[in-house]
Amino acid sequence: MTIWKKNYRIEDFRGMEKNNIHEALGIELTGISENSISGKMPVDHRTKQPAGILHGGASVVLAESLGSIASNLVIDTDKYLAVGLSVNANHTRPATKGYVHGTATAVHVGKKTQIWDIEIVNDEGKKVCACRLTTAVIDKPQF
Repeated sequence: MTIWKKNYRIEDFRGMEKNNIHEALGIELTGISENSISGKMPVDHRTKQPAGILHGGASVVLAESLGSIASNLVIDTDKYLAVGLSVNANHTRPATKGYVHGTATAVHVGKKTQIWDIEIVNDEGKKVCACRLTTAVIDKPQF
């Protein structure tokens, strides 16, 4: 049984990466299952630190992006918006080339807060970063 508010397919998210930080860093959504969402990000000049390894902040952007998207898929987005409240990242291995792949999985889905674990691995499947994101579910702002 799916945790999502609707029956989403990965094709539903095409174009989401335009004109925002996803485009700037090359982040792409790659999959959605019954209880997780996945994406990838290149390890290149946009995402490396001066020492030539993946910047920890870029990993956090990937993690928060996946967790925030997932968080919004389980709520009524006509009424509410899920936004990042807290993010924690433990960087376990450097990445220097290829892609990193993240998967966000729900730990807690409540009415006002949610907690998501995001695991980021390299192309060989070795863990690069373990993140935890807490989101707040707020009334949708009227812009």
